[in-house]
Amino acid sequence: MTTTLVIEQPKPVTDAVENSQWSSGVFDCWGDMNTCCFVFWCCPCFACKTTREYGQCLCLPLLDICGIVPPITFAMRVSLRERYGIKGTMCNDCMCATCCRACTWCQISREMKKRFQPIVLINAKTKE
Repeated sequence: MTTTLVIEQPKPVTDAVENSQWSSGVFDCWGDMNTCCFVFWCCPCFACKTTREYGQCLCLPLLDICGIVPPITFAMRVSLRERYGIKGTMCNDCMCATCCRACTWCQISREMKKRFQPIVLINAKTKE
């Protein structure tokens, strides 16, 4: 007697939760004062924490000290926009990352909290 086990791999999450727009604006930091204060007093620490929650290397935002345009803030905003299907342009992402880095990190964090979908793993076993 043979037993067949079928396991379906989970699909990556790419669907927008509600729509294809940002859930909050870049300068809507005052809605979450704890996050706003954390970013204001220690933006590099907050950026590292947020990047880690996104699934990237903890120290990646430390590369933002290179150049005029912060490459990691810019890349994170573009990546988040692509992951959740948010409409926008790379030019707008670049402007946000360059002109107000702290507000951009707040917006990224708020969007991640709003659109978070836990990954559920189911243990598949066969009956013998």
